[in-house]
Amino acid sequence: MPKYQRILLKLSGEVMAGAAAFGIDAERVRGLAAEVAEVSRTGVQLGVVVGGGNIFRGVAAAAQKMDRVTADHMGMLATVINSLALQDALEQMGVPTRVMSAIEMHQVAEPYIRRRAIRHLEKGRVVIFAAGTSNPYFSTDTAATLRALEIHAEVIAKATRVDGVYDKDPLKFPDAVLFPEISYLDVLSKGLGVMDATSIAMCRDNRLPIVVFNLNRSGNIMRMSMGEPIGTRIH
Repeated sequence: MPKYQRILLKLSGEVMAGAAAFGIDAERVRGLAAEVAEVSRTGVQLGVVVGGGNIFRGVAAAAQKMDRVTADHMGMLATVINSLALQDALEQMGVPTRVMSAIEMHQVAEPYIRRRAIRHLEKGRVVIFAAGTSNPYFSTDTAATLRALEIHAEVIAKATRVDGVYDKDPLKFPDAVLFPEISYLDVLSKGLGVMDATSIAMCRDNRLPIVVFNLNRSGNIMRMSMGEPIGTRIH
């Protein structure tokens, strides 16, 4: 029996690239879609926000000399590419999926309308929120938090490459210590770079819990939705 009825799943763009530095790895996207589909079929309502790092990484060098607003808009468009790739993989598995974009582009995605998004979720469709918040200077973490609050998600599930929140980067320091639970305040005061400070503060102010878990372990999205004690719970 799933613990949560409505989840906002936050994926980094990098997971779409698989082992490659950037771009989209079709096999990785299919594997990801299979896990999302499995959770959706249990009746859990799933909203998804995907970053754009895997696409944007390819133009990052050029973007360094760009105006920040222009570069951020390019990053938002990168999230739309990832969202369409994930939608395609999910629909090939028979899971009805809608991409809702904060930047209007009627030919490829629905415009983001909060009530319509909630209706899609209630009808059992997976909703992928693309193009961030449409505003520059806001990360996809902040966009995920905003959408989670708007659709009344019970939790933000932040999928990463490591097992949860550590006191330092476990990929660089083998003696890094994992926190099974941690408060919003500790995340902010210790400067733990799980999500940016704006999104952590928004979650704290609205009492929205965050579960940080390792996406590279097969079946973890299902374990998280069932409430198994995986990763780190920030509350």
